[in-house]
Parts: sequence; C-alpha cells; structure tokens
Amino acid sequence: MSDSITYAVPGMHCDHCVAAVQQELSAVSGVESVDVELATKLVVVTGDKLDDVALRAAIDEAGYDAERA
Repeated sequence: MSDSITYAVPGMHCDHCVAAVQQELSAVSGVESVDVELATKLVVVTGDKLDDVALRAAIDEAGYDAERA
C-alpha cells in the first residue's frame, strides 16, 4: 500500500527548481513518484514506508526548505 506526503516548498520558482527537488526525492528509498506543482509550490511524494526525515533531508539537499502541507 502506497502512502503519500505533501510538502510546501516555497523557495521553488522555476523548472530547474522542480527538477532539482524531483531528482533528490526520487533517490530516497521507498519513493515511487514525485509530483511537483510549481504554481502552488506543493510537492506530493508517493511511495512505501516513506521516511519524513529522509524526504526533508533530500529537499534540503536540493537547496530548499519544506514544511508538511
């Protein structure tokens, strides 16, 4: 069964931002998909046994702050 976690990532402002966040999150164990909506600055991560700490660290690695939405 897949879970999903939504994050608000207010620092994203262009397609490069989206790609950086998607790349880092996709590398996290258990992540099946990453959907980024640039207009709302929301990121929905879907996968199995998602680790909030690891996902936040991946977003941080991409250079952005995130909050659970």
